[in-house]
Amino acid sequence: MALLTGGLALLGILATAGPAAAHAALTGSDPADGSVVRDAPRQVTLDFSEGVAMSDDSIRVLDPHGKRADTGAIRDTGTGGKTQRAVSLKSSLSKGTYTVAWQAVSADSHPVSGAFTFSVKEPSETSATVPQQDENAGGGAVGTLYGIGRYAAYAGFVLLVGGAGFVMLCAPRAASSRAVQRLTVTGWVTLTAATLALLLLRTPYTGSGRLADVLDLGGLKEVVATKPGTALVSRMLLLAAAALFVSVLFGAYARRRKDGAVSTDGAADTDGAAGSDEPVGARERHDLLYGLAIGGTVVAAGLAATWAMAEHASTGIQTSLAMPVDILHLLAVALWLGGLAALFCLLRWGPSPSGTAVRRFSAVALTSVTVLAATGLYQSWRQVGTLDALTSTSYGQLLLVKVALVAVLVGIGWFSRRWTARLSEVPTETTAVQGEATEVPREAENGRTESVRTDIPARTASLPHTRSPQPPVRASAPSSSLSSDSASAEDPSGDGTADPVRAAQLARQRDAADAAQQRKRREADPQRSGLRRSVLTEASIAVVLLAVTTILTNTEPGRTEAQAHAAGNSGTSASAGPVEAKVPFDTGGPGGKGTAALTLDPGSRGRNTLQVHTTAPGGRPLDAPEVKVTFTLPAKDLGPLPVTLKPVAGKKGHWKATDVRLPMAGEWKLALTVRTSDIDQVTTYKTATIG
Repeated sequence: MALLTGGLALLGILATAGPAAAHAALTGSDPADGSVVRDAPRQVTLDFSEGVAMSDDSIRVLDPHGKRADTGAIRDTGTGGKTQRAVSLKSSLSKGTYTVAWQAVSADSHPVSGAFTFSVKEPSETSATVPQQDENAGGGAVGTLYGIGRYAAYAGFVLLVGGAGFVMLCAPRAASSRAVQRLTVTGWVTLTAATLALLLLRTPYTGSGRLADVLDLGGLKEVVATKPGTALVSRMLLLAAAALFVSVLFGAYARRRKDGAVSTDGAADTDGAAGSDEPVGARERHDLLYGLAIGGTVVAAGLAATWAMAEHASTGIQTSLAMPVDILHLLAVALWLGGLAALFCLLRWGPSPSGTAVRRFSAVALTSVTVLAATGLYQSWRQVGTLDALTSTSYGQLLLVKVALVAVLVGIGWFSRRWTARLSEVPTETTAVQGEATEVPREAENGRTESVRTDIPARTASLPHTRSPQPPVRASAPSSSLSSDSASAEDPSGDGTADPVRAAQLARQRDAADAAQQRKRREADPQRSGLRRSVLTEASIAVVLLAVTTILTNTEPGRTEAQAHAAGNSGTSASAGPVEAKVPFDTGGPGGKGTAALTLDPGSRGRNTLQVHTTAPGGRPLDAPEVKVTFTLPAKDLGPLPVTLKPVAGKKGHWKATDVRLPMAGEWKLALTVRTSDIDQVTTYKTATIG
């Protein structure tokens, strides 16, 4: 139920998540957004906060009629580490407002896009619209599926690496556990399917946003040539090697360990090395384990590198250090959370892990958390930059949520360590039943008491008609019935012949009954039951933690967001709100006195809305035949820029203009002209600070 709740929370988070935020931010342009230039420019340049990939037609300049005004070819004009792209414009541009629409893929694999306008000589009405793919890139159904695929890839990596790592580092005996095998193989299948889906979704995710484009082979060819596409293809190749590793680990290694686990006197091997009476078999298993450890480490590190080379670690500052740190971070997460899932499988479905295996995992988890803390601290500084960005940016806020979830996991892990300590302090002794392993206390070399398992065969092959050993106290109705039926099946006619079909059926029933009894004993063990509950709680929180991590990788880093905000402020208004002014006027004719109240919102460079209310001296609305406004910036010798005011229907004395474009901040001179009759007119001036 807890895992189901965590899964539902995950789906809710992913379903409500918006499209990927811009990771490469536009920090400047020439001409600037909203500017009015005297002469037609020869090109348009865009400056970005980090590296971007752009193809031809990624920057489109549209004239006031919506027709292309650029040549289409993109040029890299950045120097000195600056990321800048340019597109040439056609000659003899006419006056009016031009729209620039751009689209790119940031260096950390996320699609980014935007649009702005500039005017030649004077602003004008424009019929240009932003192309549809710019609005859909990274969003819609494709964006949602891509986000789910990213989460599935992380989850598959955690289960694959964590499950295999748990077997290699903590419980080699678990290589024969069906539950652990299913967990690890599920991780491989999930990661493989998610990687293939992400590769097919890259074309619509970074372009049109149409789900049908997943079958665009031409687009797939272009994706493979990009850094994110190369990372996904590399991951598929590494997963082929991982499949071989998993087959050997749960095939050849599990069989050799199982064959060598039982010594000649029937004592079973623990999670340590094989007994000294089988030096040759022990050496073979050790050599195989050593080879698996090296190969598994290389494959796991390679899989982690496919994220590091195409995500946040590959961009920004100190990339040569950030990528190895990111690999360690991912491996630590996988060993901790994936090992946690493997431990829960053993506690829930068996065979029950020994105290030695649990203590080993406790040490691995502690080491993983330490690595997570160190690498996470570095990544936080690198991606956030300042303490203020922790609360003022989306990335910082999500990072705080992630830290809180990790803190909760560590707290619950502390309780799990208490249960682990009790497992080593309280020896467990159970009576062997048919086909079950017995745990008996053994004095370890350090003087502590440990549980050692011994496997007692349920049926002896050399004695086909003998009864299996029964526990001293197991006189229950079901057992008696099974024993009676078994005797009848072995000799139904009393002449020494047996019914093999009935005997096999009863054998399966005995095995099911023994498995049920074994589960009851596991659930009745207070130490393992308490550990199982705490591990289940940790696993449920880990599901949500992975969801938050997935969204975090899809969010613009705080440092980049702060840079973009600072760049925007350097060229945009710092106005605290709308600019308001009251301008008295007197046209000199009858009813020519009044006041004009002007409101310019937001009162910054770029696009604004201007509203004018004219009132008579008594405060009643004054319906003037004509009201005009112009803006002039004397410091830059710019203007006058006329504003087209239109009367608001049904509202006397109310005029409005919704597309007032002021190209830059400064002390603007506002000229208000009011006409109250055919011959009575006056122009009044007022200074307003814009930005």
